[in-house]
Amino acid sequence: MNGRPNVVFIVADDLGFADLGCYGGREAGFSRVSPVLDGLAAKGLRFTQGYANSPVCSPTRFALMTARYQYRLRGAAEEPINSRSRGSTTLGLPPEHPTVPSLLKAAGYRTALIGKWHLGYPPAFGPLRSGYEEFFGPMSGGVDYFSHCSSNGQHDLWLGEQERAEEGYLTDLLSRRAVDYVARMARQDAPFFLSLHYTAPHWPWETREDAGKVAEVKDNLFHLHGGNVETYRRMIHHMDEGIGWVMDALRRHGLERDTLVVFTSDNGGERFSDNWPLVGGKMDLTEGGIRVPWIAHWPAVIAPGGASAQPCMTMDWSATVLDAAGAAADPAYPLDGVSLLPVLRDASRRFARPMHWRMNHRGQRATRDGDWKYLRVDGHDYLFDIPADERERANLAGRDPRRLARMREAWEEWNAGMPAIPPDATVSLGYGAKDMPQR
Repeated sequence: MNGRPNVVFIVADDLGFADLGCYGGREAGFSRVSPVLDGLAAKGLRFTQGYANSPVCSPTRFALMTARYQYRLRGAAEEPINSRSRGSTTLGLPPEHPTVPSLLKAAGYRTALIGKWHLGYPPAFGPLRSGYEEFFGPMSGGVDYFSHCSSNGQHDLWLGEQERAEEGYLTDLLSRRAVDYVARMARQDAPFFLSLHYTAPHWPWETREDAGKVAEVKDNLFHLHGGNVETYRRMIHHMDEGIGWVMDALRRHGLERDTLVVFTSDNGGERFSDNWPLVGGKMDLTEGGIRVPWIAHWPAVIAPGGASAQPCMTMDWSATVLDAAGAAADPAYPLDGVSLLPVLRDASRRFARPMHWRMNHRGQRATRDGDWKYLRVDGHDYLFDIPADERERANLAGRDPRRLARMREAWEEWNAGMPAIPPDATVSLGYGAKDMPQR
């Protein structure tokens, strides 16, 4: 491998900040929901100030793929991409844009995506057109775990660019295929990059034990009256078990030491999530919508048992993977992400990392710079000292107007460098924002 690590980049869907035991899940015995991930954190590095690039799924995935602010691409203006993207030639990740997998592939890596894509449909878009050599999973945002149909009732499980009929609980299908991929790559001379993007614990609320008991697909995907906390936790546990199978495969083939495993969520939690002590969730730029778990495990480089308060976001991890692999970015598409490799080597390292967000939904904007956060919701400005007030309840805008003005100006300057949100961009409502600051 010439010192270059394999990379397994694992993304959960709608996982809350405190849903894992290692992030402080509050209920008795809750840590048993995620023993594998808790173990990876204990043997690796856990980030406490890590963020998603967006509080909703497909925009974050644009940033993950490109290591750049998602706002630079038209498809990411959708919050999120919905079923109208099928057949669209504009709502997706342009194949000509460099991506983490395409840059790694050019650097000699084998590449595969197993799991959710949600960045546009063939023939205009698709994983195989953006640097992945292999793909197995759904193209859309959410599918039934057993029928593998999307919200419009169409079958949505693919192998490459062909629809694939396969029986089984989707989380397990993804995990087992990832195990198979690791086994195949163990026989290759080249390093590999495996994106393992689960749909769990995204609705519909189905566990492995629900086979044969699910409702009509269309009702089951979007109903707001179903599910419960116990089912939600069980879905997380199924994912955690599958990650355990993948880690066992890495150990069995002697690959664990030289493999960087990264775990996160695409955005903050949904209705059954535990985001404590954060407020808000999916669709919100309050902390509960964007602060997410970040775990890194790489025995050859990362000392066990570490925790880092280094602020970071999704695209920084994309830049980190490229840096660790020695893969050069395309100078025509300079990265917005910043490599965290120095922090992986020394958890005590910290550096300044201003981060910016915007959402068409409720006219939201946010900047995190050091301990401070500037937030706008529905035209009202807020200023929070995050370490002192993680629940974002003490608005200091009136007490520190100069800091507010500086941070607002910084956001405006950053936003001026981004394309405007097009008037036809859609917002998928229905997630709720009941815990966000109100007028």
